[in-house]
Amino acid sequence: MASSTMLDRDTLPKTVKPVNYIISLYGLEFTSFTYQGTVSILVKVSEPTKEITLNSNQLKISGAEVLTEQGKTQSSIKTTNITYEEKRQRATLAFDQVIPASDNVTIVVKFQGTINNSMAGFYRSKYKPTVTPAASVPKDDEFHYMFSTQFEACDARRAFPCFDEPNLKATFDVTLEIPDDQVALSNMPVKETKKGKDGLQIVTFDRTPIMSTYLLAWAVGDFEYIEDFTKRTYNGKPLPCRVYTTRGLKEQGQYALEHAPQIIDYFSDIFGIDYPLPKADLLAVHEFSHGAMENWGLVTYRTTAVLYDEKTSDAKFRNRVAYVVAHELAHQWFGNLVTMDWWSELWLNEGFATWVGWLATDKIHPDWDVWSQFVSEGMQSAFSLDALRSSHPIEVPVRDALDVDQIFDAISYLKGSSTIRMLATHLGTDTFMKGVGLYLKAHAYGNATTSDLWSALGKASGQDIPALIDPWIRKIGFPVLTIAEEPGQISIKQSRYLSTGDLKTEDDETIWWMPLVLEGQTGTPGIASLALTSKEDTIRSVDDDFYKVNKDTTGFYRVNYPPPRLTKLGTQTDRLSVSDKIGLIGDAGALAFSGEASTSGLLSFVKGFKSESNFLVWSQLLSSLGLVKSVFSSEEQIAEGLKRFVLDLISPAVKKIGWEESPGEDYLTGLLRAQLIMSAGFNGHQEVINEAKRRFELYITGQDKSAIHPNLRSAVFQIAVRQGGESEYQALKEEWKNTASVDGKEITLRAMGRLQTPELLADYLQFMFTDVPSQDVHTGAMVLATGVKTRPGLWKYIKENFDEIKARIGGNSTVLDRFLRVGLNKFAEREVERDIADFFADRDNRGYDRTLNNLSDTINGRAGYRERDAKVILEWLQVNGFA
Repeated sequence: MASSTMLDRDTLPKTVKPVNYIISLYGLEFTSFTYQGTVSILVKVSEPTKEITLNSNQLKISGAEVLTEQGKTQSSIKTTNITYEEKRQRATLAFDQVIPASDNVTIVVKFQGTINNSMAGFYRSKYKPTVTPAASVPKDDEFHYMFSTQFEACDARRAFPCFDEPNLKATFDVTLEIPDDQVALSNMPVKETKKGKDGLQIVTFDRTPIMSTYLLAWAVGDFEYIEDFTKRTYNGKPLPCRVYTTRGLKEQGQYALEHAPQIIDYFSDIFGIDYPLPKADLLAVHEFSHGAMENWGLVTYRTTAVLYDEKTSDAKFRNRVAYVVAHELAHQWFGNLVTMDWWSELWLNEGFATWVGWLATDKIHPDWDVWSQFVSEGMQSAFSLDALRSSHPIEVPVRDALDVDQIFDAISYLKGSSTIRMLATHLGTDTFMKGVGLYLKAHAYGNATTSDLWSALGKASGQDIPALIDPWIRKIGFPVLTIAEEPGQISIKQSRYLSTGDLKTEDDETIWWMPLVLEGQTGTPGIASLALTSKEDTIRSVDDDFYKVNKDTTGFYRVNYPPPRLTKLGTQTDRLSVSDKIGLIGDAGALAFSGEASTSGLLSFVKGFKSESNFLVWSQLLSSLGLVKSVFSSEEQIAEGLKRFVLDLISPAVKKIGWEESPGEDYLTGLLRAQLIMSAGFNGHQEVINEAKRRFELYITGQDKSAIHPNLRSAVFQIAVRQGGESEYQALKEEWKNTASVDGKEITLRAMGRLQTPELLADYLQFMFTDVPSQDVHTGAMVLATGVKTRPGLWKYIKENFDEIKARIGGNSTVLDRFLRVGLNKFAEREVERDIADFFADRDNRGYDRTLNNLSDTINGRAGYRERDAKVILEWLQVNGFA
């Protein structure tokens, strides 16, 4: 029986559909890390068949039978043969009798699995306990283990045989046999606990609602929790929210716990649907491939995305925890209650949860100005990937499991959310949310497509949504709006933006609907809501003194102003919102990169920001200048000149902000101090370097641990390693091993990567692949890639050790893909691009093939920029006294 291949999707045969799973796991072995399992799947069989195909990956099926009921008679048909298709992650059970078509067939499968260490499926995480753990907790050396699951996208099949596709929804009953001194968690509350044999207990959970396999979850470990309740009632009582951690860490869950109940109440209100489950658990997992996973009722998190210590954590992690908690809780409705029909519409889940996650964060922390943060981080990341010819549309064809892992990227999350933000701004947030409510109610406990969302938004707004938004979703890329001025009017023209600047006619066929949101139309107080729906147009009655297109940067496009206008806007910064400033700086940098504007225009424009005091504006400024510095880092004269320019720009702000916190200081000021100090140190500000070294010395020798404020660890550690040598590096290696701070390992690992010598590089690379958990190897690679002295060594190491690297981290294709992407994307030499292409030419690159195409485009784009603008930049730096 052939499997169905709809639109080139490799899916299971449609004859068998699951209704309910009863999963029982027992015999958990804590030395070999194996377990035994039985799964009974109630299915509907739509036509008679002699075989049943399920998803199964790295499991050993020891036997299977089918139970059927015809009238009063029950019969059992045992399997006669089990065949595996490893590449397609399938097992086919063959029977010598025909299984009749029926709505009441049960497949019973006995199997054995492995609790792996690849952060996928049912896996183990190692950690160093802070207090004495329960006696049965497995350990080796100083490490102990906890166990949890990660099933998205297609890894439920690594834990138990199942029909592992998002639209094959079913209910689940889970039973786990575990040591009686440990705790078991799953999506639902515990139904009953029975005493088992020899110090074991058998924990059974309530039946889940109907849901996709990828949202099922369970965890076993030495857990403890803190609890709070929602203000609203659900089924007559407040909802319990808990943060679970391994023993000794629960107090660090307090910050997340302050957010979760508020967010659940907020979403229940704005979606018009009560939170659908009887509990909301958040679990900190010690090794985690992503940031978090929205399992229904049991959300799992990387520790730095859910734990926060008021005394020792860097304040920037507050923002991360608040946002990630909101993002995952948004999925409890959007994704879990209503699920995309197939992985090609992953963006529906992720784009929406990203947008509404920021919406909730903004509601709780209005002083953080998160939408400006979104413009500087979210939109700019989406722009940079979508500016490549090898980008992909938001809604992208996905064939199978290896395809889907690669689209958990800036397009699905950030271009997706930018598009939603643009549409929500156009329709009005209340109208937009009304449409979302209609969509969720219409498809609750089922699956839906992008078209279903558009149809609900159309009902709520009375507008033709597909006409506005389809090109944004189904076409690759985004537009740049080029402006030409005449007295009292502007002519505007849209064309696709490519960072390589080599647009061909065939690249430029899309006409996007572009909401212009114009400030400065004479006779129109405030903002004029106009739209461009053709390639070009003219807007009249425009104020010659001041106008701004794409007010607050809500439209997902770049704007190319005439150079004199950009320079003028640089003198009118008092009239620009924070998001406007960020958008203008981001656009100027990107257009300089593609050659549609000039780098000298960017440098002249940002000179106007010396007196800027906003963290988010500085963040964008330093990021846009950082790109220029990165591309020209091997051109010594330009690199030195750019350093002097940056120092000249930031010195007044560095002096003003100082090293010490002032009483009552706001959150963003604390972040700005850390950023300015780091930037000053990197660009050669001698006073800052001396002070950082002094504080580092006091801290590392233990003379004064308070010499470095938690928010300044990152800056001081990185300056110390960059300016120092072996002793600073080794001191931080010890700090990495011994830090008790939840973010300490990430901060220290990053700082160690600022090393400047080949000897330390060799040591760091070995350390990265022996001591550092694979969830964090990309952090090391990212820092090495930014260093002009370390970048080539990293690539050489990858070439010489690729098979070992793949064996170590390739068990999780997401981790390998991310490592290659961030480790190789900072080159600006065509010969390196060719070398990378040649190296991977004859290999099986499934799982990271998209990334290799993106890398090729990225490096060639950087090389083109370097070749084209080196002379111009050097001239500008010389004329302005910086070179």
